[in-house]
Amino acid sequence: MSMPFYVSPEQLMKDRADYARKGIARGRSVVVLAYDGGIAFVGENPSRALHKVSEIYDRIAFAAVGKYNEFENLRVAGIRYADLRGYSYDRSDVTARGLANAYAQTLGTVFTQESKPYEVEIVVAQVDDDPAEDQIYRLTYDGSVGDEHGFVAMGGASEHINSVLQDRWQAGMDLGSVLRLAVAVLGEDPNGGDARTLSADQLEVALLDRARERRKFRRIAGPLLEALLSPDDPTEDVPHTEDESGAHDTHRVDDEPEV
Repeated sequence: MSMPFYVSPEQLMKDRADYARKGIARGRSVVVLAYDGGIAFVGENPSRALHKVSEIYDRIAFAAVGKYNEFENLRVAGIRYADLRGYSYDRSDVTARGLANAYAQTLGTVFTQESKPYEVEIVVAQVDDDPAEDQIYRLTYDGSVGDEHGFVAMGGASEHINSVLQDRWQAGMDLGSVLRLAVAVLGEDPNGGDARTLSADQLEVALLDRARERRKFRRIAGPLLEALLSPDDPTEDVPHTEDESGAHDTHRVDDEPEV
């Protein structure tokens, strides 16, 4: 009669954590940075159909790296949480802190009780009329929550990027400066190799723009993004109204998939 196979709880949790970290490390990084007019999200993502950054509610946005179908499930769950809370109580009762707590419970439960943890890392951010009240929360695969200040990076090269941003990011930077900084650090090789030059069409860029009306989220692409990324162009900010296409994300879950 064979002996039952035993794995200690400590080893089981370590194996799950290693598995999740390896999956996340394969993903391209996303950087979230505060600037003088709000919060910017920049990720290396050439896909126009699979987004890493999305709107959740009026002042709240979501960014993620890792396994797409898993963080997409979390995004949709967050939208439903926000819609239900805003409808049942008041729109002001929907906060990034409350959403981060809900995500932490979900991720922690999956990590401890399911056979496979989520291979995801996410950021929930909220912009406020007062820059000092902006909120950025980073959540890892096991439900741990970090209250970040000013900037945070996720994904394979996050440790290197965060160390570079620690030295180069400053409070009060304009949007153009923040975006150029983000693109520079995303293009660096953490192993010391030659840096890559990322073009606008290789990036996914979105903002929580403090100066806009109720809904603060907007995407930046095309000529406007190219102008903001160019060190020779005087463009430092964006118009605070819709662009000509009027395109912006909606927080509804019954719309067409984001493109």
